[in-house]
Amino acid sequence: MSASERKQNVALSSVFASAAMTLMKLVVGLMTGSLGVLSEAAHSLLDMGAAILTWFAVRIGDQPADERHPYGHGKVESVSALIETGLLFVTAAWIIKEAVTRLISDAVEVQSTWWSVGVIVASIGIDIGRSRALSKVAKETGSQALEADALHFSSDILSSAAVLVGLGLVWLGWPQGDAVAALAVAGFVILAGWRLGSRTIDVLVDAAPQGIAERMEEEVASVPGVARVELVRARPAGPIVFAEVVIKIGRTLHLEQVEAVRRRVIERLAAELPEVQPVVIAEPLALDDESIAETVRVLAAARGLSVHHVAAATIDGKPHLSFDMEVDESLTIVAAHAVASELEAELAAELGSDLTIDSHIDPRRATSFSGTPVNGDRLEDVRDAVVCAANADALVSSIHNLEAQEREDGLYVSFHCLYPDDAPIGQVHQSTVRLEHRLRDAVAGISRVVVHAEPASDGIEAMSA
Repeated sequence: MSASERKQNVALSSVFASAAMTLMKLVVGLMTGSLGVLSEAAHSLLDMGAAILTWFAVRIGDQPADERHPYGHGKVESVSALIETGLLFVTAAWIIKEAVTRLISDAVEVQSTWWSVGVIVASIGIDIGRSRALSKVAKETGSQALEADALHFSSDILSSAAVLVGLGLVWLGWPQGDAVAALAVAGFVILAGWRLGSRTIDVLVDAAPQGIAERMEEEVASVPGVARVELVRARPAGPIVFAEVVIKIGRTLHLEQVEAVRRRVIERLAAELPEVQPVVIAEPLALDDESIAETVRVLAAARGLSVHHVAAATIDGKPHLSFDMEVDESLTIVAAHAVASELEAELAAELGSDLTIDSHIDPRRATSFSGTPVNGDRLEDVRDAVVCAANADALVSSIHNLEAQEREDGLYVSFHCLYPDDAPIGQVHQSTVRLEHRLRDAVAGISRVVVHAEPASDGIEAMSA
């Protein structure tokens, strides 16, 4: 049986229980003239109306979210509980008025009989059973409407006990004891209404459940990758708590890494606080351990720029920064220099005004080219130049996968080089640069050379010289 079905079944059973108690108390109250019993009948009638309201509320409240209600229908239960609160206070006012009237007039005769005691004792037994059943389902499902109904039945236990005391006082010869017991019932009704109304109003004005924000902040802060919890806001809607969590994470992380941290936060909250449905917002933060190179890349990326060859040094006792920056090749030198100057100014503002910066501007070429394969003598010239350049470099083991293509901006050449497995990558890079320079000197019209370095253990068959 689903949680929704359990809620509806226990709410419906409360309707029948309240109806039976109302009928019994009304009959006995009219037969004995006891205001205490009649006030209990009015209280039970109110409980029956509240139980019916609760039954409708849980049916509507469990409906899924829709276009007009993106947060679901959970607050229907809170509205139901608020209406029940109002009915409690109205009932208490009527009981107090009748009790005071009887205390003043002494004109009403009250009979204390075994059936009046019997119906109150039976009522207490039913109230105990219904209160336990409602409380159990309310805790398991987080239903505020069922919690309100359980509160009604639990308050009925105490008020019924007060009526028993009043009937006992009548039997002992003090008729006013019945009106006094009725006042005690009114007190219990007012107390129940106050407790229920306070919780209901808190929900309707979006007051966060006590301690939920602190627990969420503690759980989120323990997730790896979260540098700081900036904000936690929570609002209840029925059994669900909708939350907004703003976290700060290192700004050097890539988008995929940011999303991974965000997912871990959601998973942690789902495991520790299953009633919470969070929206997690990640914001960048400059961490204390952020390197200068990372700072350059972050600020450049924020402007849509790519940088490489970032290096930091000290010249004449002052910090110095250099890097290569790529800009659109269609820009003029004036426009490209303005882009570089803006980035340099932002770097100086963040890293210190005494910082000197040298930036080299590279053209960022189009990512898609049209061209034709090179064949015949032109291809042979390129092949000979590549083999000659490789043979002149002692670090190169062999070459393969040569490609050449005539493109709009000139000749494109690429090939793979095998290097010893233990060759340091710095030396390998210097070797690829030497190969590119030698090839440009040997072949006219080259616009782009790509040298792909691989370890010799790959076992690729080399291109012969």
